[in-house]
Amino acid sequence: MSSIKKFQVTFDCADPERVARFWCEVLGYVAPPPRGFADWDAYNGSRAPEQRGDWCAASDPTGEGPRLYFQRVPEGKVVKNRVHLDVRAATGLVGTERLTALQAECDRLVALGAACEQVLVADEENESTIVMRDVEGNEFCLD
Repeated sequence: MSSIKKFQVTFDCADPERVARFWCEVLGYVAPPPRGFADWDAYNGSRAPEQRGDWCAASDPTGEGPRLYFQRVPEGKVVKNRVHLDVRAATGLVGTERLTALQAECDRLVALGAACEQVLVADEENESTIVMRDVEGNEFCLD
């Protein structure tokens, strides 16, 4: 039996292109338009009005990370995510050096529209982590 090696992470959201642009900035991903279109405006212009902007996809230009798919849904976010991304911004760092790196990335992401929810400072069991929200309120962690 073979195992699956690739997967996609799907985000339900109100504005797929806005959320995709945010995550492209966070992760260094790209969101090329669908084949045959010069840009997303041309693609959306070819669709029925009710379908325009209803999805967007982003991918790791190195091909290493998972594809991110953003789809418009009619309802807004009302409760905590059951799944969230951990953005590995300070891998291998500990103590003050780790917290400094996390805070610098937090500041960069806040400038992009994210919100800092909670800074969890290292204790006897865990290293520092920062809990954040993306531009539509989805939780993620800087780890």
